[in-house]
Amino acid sequence: MAYSAGDTILDDEYNAFVGNSSSPFGINHIGGTGSGVYGLGESHVATVSAGNTVNASQWNSLFSAMDVVAAHTGVSVSSTTNKSAGDSIAIISALTANLASLATAVAGGSTGTSATTTSSAKQTANSSSTWNNSFTTQLSVTFANADKMRHFFNAGGRVRVTPSRTGSGTAGDGSGGIDPAWTNLNNSVGNLDIKAQTSTRSGSGETVNTNGLAKGFHDLTTSYQTILQMNDDTYPYASNSLKIEAKLNAAVGSATVITVKTTATDGTTNYTYNSNNTSNIDSQAYRNGQHRHQLFIVSTTSASLTNAHAESSTATVSNSTS
Repeated sequence: MAYSAGDTILDDEYNAFVGNSSSPFGINHIGGTGSGVYGLGESHVATVSAGNTVNASQWNSLFSAMDVVAAHTGVSVSSTTNKSAGDSIAIISALTANLASLATAVAGGSTGTSATTTSSAKQTANSSSTWNNSFTTQLSVTFANADKMRHFFNAGGRVRVTPSRTGSGTAGDGSGGIDPAWTNLNNSVGNLDIKAQTSTRSGSGETVNTNGLAKGFHDLTTSYQTILQMNDDTYPYASNSLKIEAKLNAAVGSATVITVKTTATDGTTNYTYNSNNTSNIDSQAYRNGQHRHQLFIVSTTSASLTNAHAESSTATVSNSTS
């Protein structure tokens, strides 16, 4: 029977608002365990037994659960005014639309939430003091179980990798141009954030070689996918690149680990030491200074959610310089 003005509100209809796991989704699927892009890990609202009257307290349990999701996602709802025993429960015209709006917000990764906390660096991987080929790291984040991982991203959690240069190199010709070039390239990435449905970089400029920022957690597989590859946009460093890839240890819904691979590659071959011209020239061949890749977690542990989720551990899986 349809939920429409003039009808008696049946337990089946209330239970649909609470427990539907297909569209139109109920609040337990939206904010509870859910599956796929739905679910925040909040406690479930109880359904009503067949044939029983739907009490004001039960309506209020539904409304309270909706309010929690609304507060977290930044969605405005108009159908959750508390009821008291004895009130006449008329048709709530906005209820279905409000639930749909909450479902859309959670499916999008709760991007409207401002209740996030950025950790200090969870992992810091440094290259050798100098290098001239590549610096590659794999940094991982592990969750206690697959649901907690899914809820972390659905709630607006992010995995962040930040590349930087911490030591000086030499261009081999005395120009020192290699250092600001790498600084600019690292800054063009800035903070690379992997979210539920997309990824973002806080930097700008340089040349975008591969743009996979449309990919987020829910797009990842067990093979590395390129999220972003940036190349220097100035001569003679245009072959220098930063590439960031990500993968899971299983399909979404079963995965508990995300690994982010960051590779700084020096493709420049123009500069070599010339022994016939030693005036103000460093005798060391063209080499980069020390670089650093850091892992941060942007979690929802400061949110209004009762069961906000954070990672259980992080690790530096590999760190190699050549």
